[in-house]
Amino acid sequence: MDITQLILDDHDEQRRLFAILEQIDRTDTAALSALWTRLAAFLEVHAAAEEEFFYPELLRVGAGAGGVDSPQAETKDAIADHNEIRDAVVAAGGHEVGSDEWYDAVTKANLANSDHMAEEEREGLTDFRRHAALQLRHDLAVAFATFEATHFGRITPVDKDPEGYVREVEAKIAATNDQDNDGATKPEGSLGIGDLKGR
Repeated sequence: MDITQLILDDHDEQRRLFAILEQIDRTDTAALSALWTRLAAFLEVHAAAEEEFFYPELLRVGAGAGGVDSPQAETKDAIADHNEIRDAVVAAGGHEVGSDEWYDAVTKANLANSDHMAEEEREGLTDFRRHAALQLRHDLAVAFATFEATHFGRITPVDKDPEGYVREVEAKIAATNDQDNDGATKPEGSLGIGDLKGR
């Protein structure tokens, strides 16, 4: 199992759900509402899982890819994208399902999400596959899948400051590195996966 594949699988499901929404008659508001509720929750849980597991490790082991020269740049852009998607989802919630305004907000969410997925697939995921050990990718996949399964539909969307997110994660990485310099050494790219078991 590989976290990069789980993220790609989620992307496929997001594309599928947006495509289904586009094919439902706008007067069938019950169907639109049900599908949108599922998709909106899925988008948030996916973003939260990436922010919890994928991007901190990308900042630790990445080197840049897809025309971006650093994992910091990849991460800041991704967090900003997550915020844009969240904002569009919240905007859709303020309109009657099936209305022009609702469709406009859903379209903005789709566009923001499509742009984000393309960049992430070209940049962050490529970077991670090039630099992260297979065992780390497996361990993160287990944690990512567990997080999504246990949090589905129960996360409140909150925008994050991309610069602040990177600073906070890098401070945690530095603190972990300082603790590891007490004579014990971690394998390169190790997350100390025992820490994930309580999440």
